[in-house]
Amino acid sequence: MSPSLQITDVVVARSAEAAKRAAAFLSEQQTAEGYWCAPLTADTTLESDWVLLQLWLSPPEADGTWAPENRAQIDKAARSILLRQLPDGGFNIYPDGPSDLSASVKAYFALKLAGIDGQLLTNLRERILALGGLQAVNSYTKINLSLFGLYPRWACPAIPPEMILWGNLIYHMSSWSRAILMPLSIVYAADAHRPVPGGFTLDEIHAPGVPMDMPRDRAFTWHNFFLGVDYAFRLWEKFGPRSIRDKAIKKAEAWMLERMEHAEGLGAIYPPMMYSIMAMDVLGYKKDDLRRVQALEHFDKLRVEDREAFHFQPCFSAIWDTAISAFALGEADAATSEAIRKAGDWMLDNEVRRKGDWSLKRPNLEPSGWAFEFRNEHYPDIDDTGMVLLALMHARGSDVPKWQASVDRAINWLIGMQSKDGGWAAFDVDNNWKILSHVPFADHNAMLDPTCADITGRVLEALIRAGVPQSHPAIRRGVEYLQRTQESDGCWFGRWGVNYLYGTCFALRGLRAAGESDREAYILRAAEWIRSIQNPDSGWGESCASYDNGTFVPGVSTPSQTAWAILGLIAGGDTTSGSLHQGIEYLCETQDSNTGEWAESVATGTGFPKVFYLSYHLYRNAFPLLALTEYRKSQTA
Repeated sequence: MSPSLQITDVVVARSAEAAKRAAAFLSEQQTAEGYWCAPLTADTTLESDWVLLQLWLSPPEADGTWAPENRAQIDKAARSILLRQLPDGGFNIYPDGPSDLSASVKAYFALKLAGIDGQLLTNLRERILALGGLQAVNSYTKINLSLFGLYPRWACPAIPPEMILWGNLIYHMSSWSRAILMPLSIVYAADAHRPVPGGFTLDEIHAPGVPMDMPRDRAFTWHNFFLGVDYAFRLWEKFGPRSIRDKAIKKAEAWMLERMEHAEGLGAIYPPMMYSIMAMDVLGYKKDDLRRVQALEHFDKLRVEDREAFHFQPCFSAIWDTAISAFALGEADAATSEAIRKAGDWMLDNEVRRKGDWSLKRPNLEPSGWAFEFRNEHYPDIDDTGMVLLALMHARGSDVPKWQASVDRAINWLIGMQSKDGGWAAFDVDNNWKILSHVPFADHNAMLDPTCADITGRVLEALIRAGVPQSHPAIRRGVEYLQRTQESDGCWFGRWGVNYLYGTCFALRGLRAAGESDREAYILRAAEWIRSIQNPDSGWGESCASYDNGTFVPGVSTPSQTAWAILGLIAGGDTTSGSLHQGIEYLCETQDSNTGEWAESVATGTGFPKVFYLSYHLYRNAFPLLALTEYRKSQTA
């Protein structure tokens, strides 16, 4: 037996043991109900915005004194924020990232309101001014501060509720944008001035000599055009018929309330949930109104608290986590029949069976799909549906006819949700009006929901493994989309995970499922790109800065990104390279041999590129298990 073969056998044996430990750990995380839901964390802006909400709902006395119960919670929020202050005084939006201006200003507001003073606040103030001062923050930060007289309303983008009256305009925005904008437009229209008691200001973080209003480009641009539209809105506010605004507010209110039904909060994500509470407040809903009570309860469930501090999750990832876990365990053949049955039953019980916003463009498509969260029936998403469909290939549940009917509906729904360009997006079809990215309040970098390689690859894999033939027109169009969107260096952009590693992994898995030969030049180029970016420690890592730079930026090796690289290599036909074996050894070496889990301290999930990132605490364990399993199969086939 040759030395290289001996080494490979050793690695395979080690990978099998590591997979066994990983499967045991992951199995232990399953709840009695059959689902998985790992923590999902983000940056300090969530805690800072929570302080803003408390200021809105339960402001302090005229002298700035908080009620005792509020004071204790505000102090906890401040401690949570301060724990993440950077050495330069600022706050970032992803671990190991640089200070971000908007996050730093939000933190400054919250900390100052909490009564924090001294060198920590001084350092933060100096960092804010060095980054451009208050005038340079994003639109949503300005709008939030304007509600309390801390930024001029006239210098913020208008959020007119009348937009709901303009045909289907709001449905050309991403689902999360419309879920934010509808309640926020109600708050904006109320023109509620709630100055902070005690003479509170943020004057000290104004950049000297910098105007407050929104900057204009020198030449004609769409940005300047929409600034003109914004000015017209303001004239409308002054001179337009009040009856039309009242009609718009009522329609926006009805839209919001309808989407709060059959969901755990509006959109089941933090920002629209917060704004819906504020909207109900300005609309006069009493504190004991059941709808307002439930909205607050859903919002408060996002809080994770201990004795000293707390943090907020942006949402719950129950269906996503369950699908990934069940699929990884199923591929490894490592779950008990009882555990996999319960997972299947739970997923089948959570299929969406009512029409949501997606149906505006697909009115004749039978409802199906799965949401990301526990319950969010207006917004099933394509990515989760693909992942659940993959999981259901293993987790069939107790009722086989029910399983078959659900699988058939999901296949039909996914095919029906393919966009014209051949790709798949997250929530909608053909949500690609790029012109809307130029409106003044679109600087959250997520105004649209375009098709992307990572979701397209996952959907291709899911459809084909569920029985759709490789020759199906939807499959061929998806393959053509991936061929067309490959970057020149061989990788694919990843919209929902960081970043090119994520996109490349799932594009390659979809292409392999679709029957593309791993001898094709573009597949070979993708695998070579993965090998070329391996870190010296044999793992792979990518920084969130990849989104800012528009190209791959290396990061510290992580278990989730190393797993994506391994999965991508195997999908690309690489079962023999040193890079592959070394990557497996990296996972084996970095696993905790006692618990079977891996540690990961950086964000590998993406909310809004350049703006908001996520740490999925399940990724570091589920994806390595999948990678170890695929590696072992590739070596023993």
